[in-house]
Amino acid sequence: MPAEIATINTPRMELVSMSIPFMRALVDRDRAAAEREIGASIPDDLPEQLERFVRYRLAQLDQDPTILRWLARAMILTDAAGVRRVIGTIGFHGAPDEQGRLEVGYRIEPAYRRQGYTTEAVRAMFDWAATEQGVHRFIASIRPANEASLGLVAQFGFVQIGTQIDEVDGLELVMEAPWPMPGSSEGIA
Repeated sequence: MPAEIATINTPRMELVSMSIPFMRALVDRDRAAAEREIGASIPDDLPEQLERFVRYRLAQLDQDPTILRWLARAMILTDAAGVRRVIGTIGFHGAPDEQGRLEVGYRIEPAYRRQGYTTEAVRAMFDWAATEQGVHRFIASIRPANEASLGLVAQFGFVQIGTQIDEVDGLELVMEAPWPMPGSSEGIA
């Protein structure tokens, strides 16, 4: 069984590793068990929205449980009344590739979009990977029509290095960036 994965804290959120029991509860559509496991309420449609993603991640973990630290995290926001809720997910697609890069992926619930949460989470993940794991290059694969994601990665200095065809999403632009960004005070504090 993998050791517990430390939470990454941002100014407004906690990025909590999705444990194997949490992911299994989502696949089983057992919201109560999933909420107990993650320590926060989850959106009603989260099990349905993440089903393919979670099944894929569980299959990866069956092959190599040591990659859990790289994979999915729940973006948890605690409101003024102390209510904790999952507002999105973020993580890397696996361990660093043969070039030492990590591919980032994220999703945010509609009610929390355009409020800087995803930007905050990406920055925290990149800082964690750089300071704790020594990874300083990142990639992202984004559909050309996904203007919000293209705008987000542009903030982090990503540039297009190619294209690929994803079996689900079709054509994607492959973007890459170093971290911290050269000539910037962004990143590692």
